[in-house]
Amino acid sequence: MIRGGLRMILEHQQDMAVVAEAADGLTAIDLARRLRPDVSLVDIRMPGADGLEVTRALAGPGVADPLRVVVVTTFDLDEYVYGAIRGGATGFLLKDAGPALLVEAVRAAHAGDALISPSVTVRLLRSMAVPATPAKGAKPLTDRETDVVRSIARGRTNLEVAAELFISLSTVKSHVSGIQAKLGLRNRVEIAAWAWEHGVVTGPG
Repeated sequence: MIRGGLRMILEHQQDMAVVAEAADGLTAIDLARRLRPDVSLVDIRMPGADGLEVTRALAGPGVADPLRVVVVTTFDLDEYVYGAIRGGATGFLLKDAGPALLVEAVRAAHAGDALISPSVTVRLLRSMAVPATPAKGAKPLTDRETDVVRSIARGRTNLEVAAELFISLSTVKSHVSGIQAKLGLRNRVEIAAWAWEHGVVTGPG
């Protein structure tokens, strides 16, 4: 029933098509590896292999050609969100987020951005905060890169970062790429997590 609902929402979009469905995690891994979809939607609790295992298999550290994975679940538990982020997910969405946010999350993942349900973002990332210490082997960020990191950690999109910092969208994208390279991170979700973990951002805003 849930998969049918997700299919209807996505296929209603003119620029989207569902290429496959899977009833269990192992089938999902097999289909995703063979069909190479632009974005994979994965539930947390599935038979065979759970959503975190699927995410690690498709997008995790060490995967040669990772896929973009958005985790969609009813379970608003911090360990699931944290596990999904560490497993390489480019999005984490609660099933009650609504059709519009689902479509936005898919589009964000396809564009290389990331989206996490607003209800869990700041709470989760703030809970991961520790006193600031340099990441091992990381190159220091410039002041402007640090500004971009703070904005990302507070859930801003690239367009919002550009408007907030009075810079162009292409400049934001260039900064994001540079930040990922310096810190050894793969996506915006990991940048946000790193910011909270290392005390770069510590409060709302």
